[in-house]
Amino acid sequence: MVQKAKILLVDDRPENLLALEAILSALDQTLVRASSGEEALKALLTDDFAVILLDVQMPGMDGFETAAHIKRRERTRDIPIIFLTAINHGPHHTFRGYAAGAVDYISKPFDPWVLRAKVSVFVELYMKNCQLREQAALLRLQLEGGGKGAVGNGKEAAGLLAELSARLAAVEEQAEALSKQLDDESADAAVVATAAHLERKLTGLRRALDALEPGTGGVSSVPSQG
Repeated sequence: MVQKAKILLVDDRPENLLALEAILSALDQTLVRASSGEEALKALLTDDFAVILLDVQMPGMDGFETAAHIKRRERTRDIPIIFLTAINHGPHHTFRGYAAGAVDYISKPFDPWVLRAKVSVFVELYMKNCQLREQAALLRLQLEGGGKGAVGNGKEAAGLLAELSARLAAVEEQAEALSKQLDDESADAAVVATAAHLERKLTGLRRALDALEPGTGGVSSVPSQG
């Protein structure tokens, strides 16, 4: 069973949170509410999120300050942030949003279809990264548990490598399809960059697996995929 991704919705107005839930419910992911920047930071201490939808204008800690805290934390600095604002102060205001670490900046009222499409891309990228981490963890576990002797242990080793290779191939195929989709849709530069990062990690893991194939002399180290 595939675990659902979590999407953090941050807005001080309950009606806005309700509207976001209505728009994003079709994605069939886990939607988590936060009514303030402080509440959002608390949620980020314990849960992993695919993307954060963050209102700019909030009393107390506003969206810019909240984003700054998120980007300062090692655990959360790479989570994509989409800023939502009802106020348009021109290019300077928008630039401040990107400078705070946002991957996108959307003015209200926004097109529900556009918002849902943008969020779905980040959810899909998050899922692919989770799959990649699982495959890398499995590979490292096998290597650390049995060492080179286990890797070179005849049919058992060949079966393990075949299984790992097949699982990785499935992720590679999905990542390639996603990249083609991004090219076709002229996606935002930040989304494309995230997809490219995923492809580089996949390439590194594939090389590590190839190094384990018979006749390559085994492997001395496996690159970290974290």
